[in-house]
Amino acid sequence: MRKWMLLFLIISSTMLSACSLIEGASNSLDYVNQATEHINKLSKFAEQAPQMIKDAALNPEAKQELEKQLNRIKKELEQFNLINAPSIAKDIHQQLVDKNKVLLQEINKAVENGHLTLDKLQNSQIITTINDITSLLNRIKDLGL
Repeated sequence: MRKWMLLFLIISSTMLSACSLIEGASNSLDYVNQATEHINKLSKFAEQAPQMIKDAALNPEAKQELEKQLNRIKKELEQFNLINAPSIAKDIHQQLVDKNKVLLQEINKAVENGHLTLDKLQNSQIITTINDITSLLNRIKDLGL
């Protein structure tokens, strides 16, 4: 009876360890997917921004759409910063959060009181900051391996 009890305890603890490993891998993969999607959205905006800024200078509707997009990006940045990253991704997540905060500051300078100021947007470091964020993508993808 004692042998069976000991065997049961050993098997149970082994199974719990395996479950926690699988859960950790799943959390890491989820984080990699969320971070990759976040960075891809920012990268797409950075590609489109120069043309959007030109259009906004000539068309009030385009300016309003750009303003909406910047406000949407602000919300996404704030939401991403609240993600609880798995332990394997803590360092890279903190780097992303830091860069997101810089990007938020840049957007807030360009959008004051809910209104976009094109001059401030053109003179901002938004594109440069997004490129800095994008440079972290390979490190994030390596977490998923």
